[in-house]
Amino acid sequence: MVDKPEDPIQYLIVLLKRGSVEVPRVMLLGPPASGKRTVARKLCEHTQVIHITDSKILKEDTDLTKKALQYKAKQQEIPGDLWIKLIQQRLSKIDCVRRGWVLEGIPQTREEALSLQEAGVAPNHVVLLEAPNAVLIERSQGKRIDPVTGDVYHVTFIWPEDKEVVQRLERQKVVSEEQFVAQLMQHHREVHALRKTYRNCLKSIDADQPHVDVFDQVLTYILSRHCSVAPHTPRVLLFGPPGSGKSLQAKLISQKYNIVNLCCGELLEAVSADATNMGELIKPYLESGQQVPDSMVLQILTERLSRLDCTTRGWVLHGFPRDLEQAEKLQESNFIPSRVFFLEMTDDVAIERVTLRSIDPVTGERYHSLYKPAPSPEVQTRLQFNPKDSEAQLLRQLKEYWANASSLQDLYPEAVHINADQDPHTVFESLESRLVGRIQNNA
Repeated sequence: MVDKPEDPIQYLIVLLKRGSVEVPRVMLLGPPASGKRTVARKLCEHTQVIHITDSKILKEDTDLTKKALQYKAKQQEIPGDLWIKLIQQRLSKIDCVRRGWVLEGIPQTREEALSLQEAGVAPNHVVLLEAPNAVLIERSQGKRIDPVTGDVYHVTFIWPEDKEVVQRLERQKVVSEEQFVAQLMQHHREVHALRKTYRNCLKSIDADQPHVDVFDQVLTYILSRHCSVAPHTPRVLLFGPPGSGKSLQAKLISQKYNIVNLCCGELLEAVSADATNMGELIKPYLESGQQVPDSMVLQILTERLSRLDCTTRGWVLHGFPRDLEQAEKLQESNFIPSRVFFLEMTDDVAIERVTLRSIDPVTGERYHSLYKPAPSPEVQTRLQFNPKDSEAQLLRQLKEYWANASSLQDLYPEAVHINADQDPHTVFESLESRLVGRIQNNA
């Protein structure tokens, strides 16, 4: 039990009021022996947030934890999807929601970081502790643990003043220098990708200095208000015919303003790949090329839009709604866009853009016969064209788009119409100039 208030009604009132205040959500990363445990403990003492480690997550008494411990007992790695669910389960408890959290040493890989993002686990601050390998190796050999409190000490850098504490210190499980170096190399292989994943909220701090100074710098950063660079919390809808550049413009908006980029088609593919009830339900539709029923699409989409990253950072959605009925259902679900854009171009331009594009199966690089031809005959010979980009298929898609465009434009009379038959960055500048203006608050 987390709380047992004497006055439950007043407690709930205070809790709901606090719900509008952004609590700390911190990821504390770094190589082994960089001081993560010491900094995390001091940070939690100072700010009263909840300290989360992998070992604490596995001590929770839940069905998911029992399942994970079965893998540990067999000395097997816990599956990634199960581990993400365990983290999500712990962070959704009321103490973390109310007081905030510090995830120590989580995530360790880019794959784990992206899975956490998909699950809606979005930090407002990420701290990366760094130090030279030689310093870290020296620290690892002198580390001592207080078995009573779990505090970490060091024979050279941090030694307790209390003699009783000194008497009970234990040497951590011995790791050879070779094993430790292997751990360091694993961290260095992943750290660049982690930097990119959290580039909008990450701060690197030199851990090769007195631990008091390290903590002061971490605390100063955590107490700073990290915001999206967008002047408002955007809720953006992008419409346009095939080939109008919706995916590219959504990516550019997302990258610049740190908002969530949601492509409905990609979201459905991701859900179908998961071993969930909904994933199993929609998989036959996607595999056969049939349209997924609106009720299922809306359920998946509204669940994703309800996650913390979308509600706090904003979102840009494309690929849905496709018709008036879908748009009205989205509004009925109370997901009302603050900005709507229609990217406009003629069918002739769409045909030219779509039917002449190809992909290199070796590198994954995309090419276009006119705008970005293959750099060499060797690459040209191995290019592949997507059957979905055929002219017949495209003409069907264009016919469907224009059949619904007029009613969608009527539903969104304040939508902005952008000429998409321009350089992509010129289109983005036009979008951005309308995006950063005063946004109506329909939330």
